[in-house]
Amino acid sequence: MASAGPAYLTRRQELLLALAIAVVTANAYYIHPIIGEVAEYYGVSKAGIGIVPALNQVALAIGIFLLLPLGDRYSNRTLTIIFSACQCAGLLAMTFATDFVTFTIGSTFLGFFTIAPYLLPAYASKRVAPERLGYVTATLTAGVLFGLLVARVGSGVIADVYDWHAVYWVASAAMVTVTIAMPWIVPASAAISEHQAKPKGGYLALLASVFPLIRRYPEILISGAIQGIGFGQFIALWLGLALHLTSDSMGYGTDVVGYLAGMAALSVLTTPRLGQLADRIGPRRARFLFGCVQAAGSALFLPFGDNLWLLTIPILFTTTVGPGMDVASRMTFFTAPPELRTRLTTVYIVLMFVGGGLGSLFGTMIYDRFGWDGTAIALFVACSSLTGLAGLAWRIWGAYSTPSS
Repeated sequence: MASAGPAYLTRRQELLLALAIAVVTANAYYIHPIIGEVAEYYGVSKAGIGIVPALNQVALAIGIFLLLPLGDRYSNRTLTIIFSACQCAGLLAMTFATDFVTFTIGSTFLGFFTIAPYLLPAYASKRVAPERLGYVTATLTAGVLFGLLVARVGSGVIADVYDWHAVYWVASAAMVTVTIAMPWIVPASAAISEHQAKPKGGYLALLASVFPLIRRYPEILISGAIQGIGFGQFIALWLGLALHLTSDSMGYGTDVVGYLAGMAALSVLTTPRLGQLADRIGPRRARFLFGCVQAAGSALFLPFGDNLWLLTIPILFTTTVGPGMDVASRMTFFTAPPELRTRLTTVYIVLMFVGGGLGSLFGTMIYDRFGWDGTAIALFVACSSLTGLAGLAWRIWGAYSTPSS
């Protein structure tokens, strides 16, 4: 009797994966609304506190490079469970930290093992029908956005009602729960590509095999650079906003920062629609259109910076289409053979978090030196640059085409 073929993910499984991604993603972003309070508690400057999210992002980029390629050889499910447990340990270290060094080390360890949010989309891409790739990728991206939303809104509100330590107690409880449940959340069903050959050679050969893939698929560098710039400006925006809104000149509390971040809830709803648009008109064309909207929105941060209500306009523009750019960028290499996707994702995510690390470091430094005006100008320059790169990629590779091997 012939064995049954591999099954596609059900809608329920897709939503559970998105929920798991939300929880594991949130851990790196609880600090954003409370960064001023953490700096005050540990006695470090506003510029100095940026080292915590910066090292977290850099460690994530290193972890992605060293660990994510394993997903093309070993069970994505097993790796997700192991990495989530290690991430849980880093978060617990932050929760119990009594000094700044321990808190920073815990955050860095946490970042190094935050692999699941970037392993699971590649896992899912092998288990969905090709015509639903954009929609499912967008659904999992919406999970990332929901995690960001919970982290920023929840962190600000909890810190305002209790204190910033309570944020990490709640985060640890959520992470422990998801880590225990992960074997049931990630189904053990066979991948569509299970029969295909795995990369040959040892671990170092697996890492080295990433570089020939860059030569075969050079667009991955542009896609990664676009996402790196976009992610860097995103982090710089929210770190700058937290410092700006809680400054003496604005006078708001961390709860207001959290409520403002709650506007990202809209992107949780719109991102799957943007993914469907990318399915319809092509990811590169869609990415360029999203970039134009984001650049237009970022131009408003400078003139609207001193009014809380006016600030909501550019925030809506940028946070709504930003995830759509990520979805479209991933679609440009998720059409590559399934056995290559995790390693291509490695290149993409490393570049993304290098950008995130630079945004974390320079975002607080720019605000400390030049205030909100300097931050707003830097955001506009970043968004204009990524839009230019998106237009270049569309011109070279077209709306739909996959780079030839």
